[in-house]
Amino acid sequence: MQPLSAPRQRSDIRTSARFREMLLQYLPQIRLDSPFFIRLRHWEYWPFEVVYLPIFFYYIWLSIKARSLFFFSASNPFIETGGLLGESKAGILDSISDEFKPITLFVPALTPIYSVVDQVHERGLTYPLIAKPNVGERGWRVEKIESQGDLINYLQSNSVDFLIQEYVDEPLELGVFYYRMPGQEQGVVSSIVQKEFLAIRGNGRDCIENLISQNERAILQLPALTAKYGNRFHEILPPGETLTLVSIGNHCKGTKFLNANHLITPELTRVFDHISQSIDGFYFGRYDLRCRSVADLYAGKHIRILELNGAGAEPAHIYQPGFSLWEAYRVLFHHWRVLYDISRENHRRGVAYMTLDAAVQIWNRTRKNKM
Repeated sequence: MQPLSAPRQRSDIRTSARFREMLLQYLPQIRLDSPFFIRLRHWEYWPFEVVYLPIFFYYIWLSIKARSLFFFSASNPFIETGGLLGESKAGILDSISDEFKPITLFVPALTPIYSVVDQVHERGLTYPLIAKPNVGERGWRVEKIESQGDLINYLQSNSVDFLIQEYVDEPLELGVFYYRMPGQEQGVVSSIVQKEFLAIRGNGRDCIENLISQNERAILQLPALTAKYGNRFHEILPPGETLTLVSIGNHCKGTKFLNANHLITPELTRVFDHISQSIDGFYFGRYDLRCRSVADLYAGKHIRILELNGAGAEPAHIYQPGFSLWEAYRVLFHHWRVLYDISRENHRRGVAYMTLDAAVQIWNRTRKNKM
């Protein structure tokens, strides 16, 4: 084969250069700070279905061993489905001592607006408040209500049973995972997640919009933040001033989940043994709570349980940024095995598994509530 002549080489170089120019001109530039690449680089943002695919196969294996697809329903006999789907938040909170929970109103769907406003005043509730569906998960329609006008707007757009809850303004928000085998006095605190709300900090130079664009978590929440703060995007925060963008402690709303397992002590376990043993039929789940300090947490004081999640709860410390996906799977597989063991033991003691007909009814009801 003859070597290329110099003129031919120069021609190829010019053609290659023109081709590169066309690529740069017509193809969109790849931005690593785009929502797609932020999610791709951090598994904590991956879709639930993707992360849980290996867990699904393990669940099938456990179902075969239990001879029921719904073995989990026996884990917490007092909670519908064991707390995996369709459970009533109000019903669960009713079982918790008033000492450990905020004032909570249950509001049936289509309750007249004036009646709800009157109930808020009668119970001595003041704004802000928290509104959330009685049946829901992953932060769906959970909102902080700043005023009566916000409450009316929420009521006008709502068609399901929901709760109005006293806003607990304590500095620590935690998720404490607890489980206990039926018949045993002592349980295990297996996970603690500390929640850090989505916030930006002023530097005296950048406006709110620029500060948001420098925060990956905030970028993922940009549509919601634009709707809430768009008219303030031009403002420049003074140096050191912090603006909390989202005050709802849900990962899907931008809250950072931090591994706080270093807080697990025998003293803490005794506190949650005491709380849990007073809830008849509860053995597996996560307390979402706020408290005043770690010292108060260990003493069982100034604790307010916002929700108690059953079989569908996660040991949420695994969503700490940078947490190993393989370690997360080890934790998840362990908790599913514990869920299986507790459910099987309750079944041996006479707790029936949920039937297919009941599961279908609950599934249809849950879907209808979200329409």
